[in-house]
Amino acid sequence: MTEPFIFLCSEITRENAFCLIDWLQDEDVRRYLSDSQNVSESIAQVINRVNLPVLTHLFNRDGRFFMVYTKSNKPVGFVRLIVKDGTTEIVIVIGDRRNWGMRLGTYAIRESMKIAFFEMRSEKIIAKIHKENIRSIRAFRTAGFRLYNETASSKHFSITLDQYIKLIKDGCDMAGEIMITEIDKGRLSKLIGDELHSGVQTEKSINALQREIEKATIVSVDKLPADVITMNSRALLCLNGDEMEVSLVYPDKADWDVKQLSIFSPVGTAILGYREGDTIEWEVPSGVAEIKIIKVLYQPEAVGDYHL
Repeated sequence: MTEPFIFLCSEITRENAFCLIDWLQDEDVRRYLSDSQNVSESIAQVINRVNLPVLTHLFNRDGRFFMVYTKSNKPVGFVRLIVKDGTTEIVIVIGDRRNWGMRLGTYAIRESMKIAFFEMRSEKIIAKIHKENIRSIRAFRTAGFRLYNETASSKHFSITLDQYIKLIKDGCDMAGEIMITEIDKGRLSKLIGDELHSGVQTEKSINALQREIEKATIVSVDKLPADVITMNSRALLCLNGDEMEVSLVYPDKADWDVKQLSIFSPVGTAILGYREGDTIEWEVPSGVAEIKIIKVLYQPEAVGDYHL
């Protein structure tokens, strides 16, 4: 089954706040939340007290707060990442009940894990879930969380950074994770440093590649799956419905006529580290492109071409 596309937005607007109020007035939505049932009234008081179009700072006082958006740019829920004593607690709510059962929560958990581990540098993530909230329990277990404590009313799950990385290396169902080799990481990091000094590449393209490298999992060449796109790999893609064969190359080898894509190009940066069957949404000059990796036709590491 194809993963639903969602993204987490850190900017919280007044319009978002009104969405939260509507969701939290639904008894079924707030049923398993530990927060006070008067939370919607508290948000309304904030809106009335603060006459600002953006309220991000008010929602990030004890951690980070995100709205969950779908591909159609529609908010469907929220995520709270609460930081305490080096541990991050995740609270996820899909606010519109019409979206329940569509795995949006599962994918939001996975996106939240990336932020907590790779941006917030957390060593451990926990989730405290009501015993009757079977859907959430299943979603967190699917994401790799393990039960570590239990009370009369709740189950407590956790996952450490080491456990998370092991899941990825063992090839578990962590769709959307990026894997690169130590060799590629070293070469690309040096390339980024060179480009920062030369000024040939745009700051946007350099930053995009840097972010991808920072959140990637480093895998040894002997454990790298043969269907992962690495540098100098060739793959069959479906780009917005059109199939094409491309090679992922360094800038000096880029040649669009023979579909050799620079790693600094939007599509080149997007496909690095992903696997056959993955679908990626990525910003390109014309808007947002949908990129599906149909097949990896050649991967240097798979055939021992480590010199490339």
